[in-house]
Amino acid sequence: MTSSRALFCLTLACLGFASFAHAGTPQEDAAHQELRALLKEIIAAYNAGDLDKLASFLDDDVVITWQSSRVNKNPQEMKAYFEELTKGPNHIVESAAINPEPDAPSILYNDDKTAVAYGHSKDHYELTNGKKFDQDTRWSATLVKKNGSWKIVNAHISANEFDNPILDIAVQRTMWWAGGIGAAAGFLIGAAVVWLVSRRRPRAA
Repeated sequence: MTSSRALFCLTLACLGFASFAHAGTPQEDAAHQELRALLKEIIAAYNAGDLDKLASFLDDDVVITWQSSRVNKNPQEMKAYFEELTKGPNHIVESAAINPEPDAPSILYNDDKTAVAYGHSKDHYELTNGKKFDQDTRWSATLVKKNGSWKIVNAHISANEFDNPILDIAVQRTMWWAGGIGAAAGFLIGAAVVWLVSRRRPRAA
């Protein structure tokens, strides 16, 4: 076999192997790319406090359950809830930032027009009282493709109710309150005992 013929055969073999390898690699569904792009837009809108943009990703009949157990049933309720938390007269949140990541590719149904996504997030909060903390959350969402656009129809966000910074703050406040009440009660009881003892002490002759 001449060297040129051997080179030709080797080239054919390499091309055949490349074709086989390419055929054996499954093509990623375009829906996954669209959903990843949507997640980036959602994160940017949330962290920028752009409620109108955030609402545009929601279905008109969306249902959202937040960590606080508050339930919003349409985009208007979502916006009102955010306004209450961040701008209302008794608001407690100064700023918030999220960083959700999926645990796995979305599960696709209905000819790739319905997606179920789930994952985790490291969220950062700054409160009006100066407190700052991070919170680990879990999330899941169902999306439906309508008129060429993905819309969130259901979302649920939760946190570990037995181990989270908000619980720590509440426990600390309770301890301070209980400690203050205990100290005040101890002072009053001590004062009452001193007063009673002084009244019963016999006068000098």
